[in-house]
Amino acid sequence: MPVEEFVAGWISGAVGLVLGHPFDTVKLLGFFKGMSFPIASIAVVNSVLFGVYSNTLLLLTATSHQERRLQTPSYMHIFLAGCTGGFLQAYCLAPFDLIKVRLQNQTEPRAQLGSPRPRYLGPMHCAASIFREEGPRGLFRGAWTLTLRDTPTVGIYFITYEGLCHQYTPEGQNPSSATVLVAGGFAGIASWVAATPLDVIKSRMQMDGLRRKVYRGVLDCMVSSVRQEGLGVFFRGLTINSARAFPVNAVTFLSYEYLLRWWG
Repeated sequence: MPVEEFVAGWISGAVGLVLGHPFDTVKLLGFFKGMSFPIASIAVVNSVLFGVYSNTLLLLTATSHQERRLQTPSYMHIFLAGCTGGFLQAYCLAPFDLIKVRLQNQTEPRAQLGSPRPRYLGPMHCAASIFREEGPRGLFRGAWTLTLRDTPTVGIYFITYEGLCHQYTPEGQNPSSATVLVAGGFAGIASWVAATPLDVIKSRMQMDGLRRKVYRGVLDCMVSSVRQEGLGVFFRGLTINSARAFPVNAVTFLSYEYLLRWWG
C-alpha cells in the first residue's frame, strides 16, 4: 500500500489548518484559541482521509495517482473512494473534534487572580474530564452525526475537485497550480454546503451533556432545533464555513499535489 498519500495528507492538512483555524474561532476571544491541539490531531485525520481515498481508488481502478491524471476514473469510483475515506476519517476525528468544540465553546477567561477557574484547563484535562464525567462513550459524543456528515460530503468533495481538474486541464497533463487552487476551493465550498446542516446538529450533540443532557438522540436534536429556531437553523454558519472552505482547501490540495509530484 503506497504511503506517500498518507504523508502528503498529513502535511497538507496541517498547512490548511494553520490558514483556516481563525475562521473556526472568529466568534470567540482569540483567533488561534485552542489551536495547539487540532494542529497535532488534524495531521492524523487528514492523513487517513487522503491515504484511504487514494488507496481505495487504487483498488477500484488499479491506477496510481499519476496514472489517474492521464485518464480520470469514473465519478462513481471517485465518490465511493471519497465516502470510504470520509467514513473512516469520521471515527478517527470524533474524539479530537469533540475536544476542540468543547475548548472553543469555553468562554470563561483564562485563570487569573480572582477570576473563575475555566472548566477545562487544556486538551488532556478536557479529555480526562469527559471520560470521568460521561464515560468512554462520552468521547465519541456526536460521532454518529459526524459520520452521517462526512461520509457523503467527502464523496462530493473529491468528485468536485477531480471533475474541475479534469475539465480545465489539457489531456495528459498535470493540472496547473491555478486549477488546483480553484478546484480545491470549490470542492471545499461544495462539501460544506452539503455538510452544514449536520454540522450544526453535530456541534449541539457534542455540547449536550456538558451541563445537562437535553437531547435523546440525533433525530430529537434535529426536531427540537427546528421547533425552537425554524429551518434556518440548519444553515447557521454556512457563510463562515464557505469563507473558510475556499482558501483552506485550495491550499490543502495544492500542498498535497506538489508533495506527490515531488516524491514522483
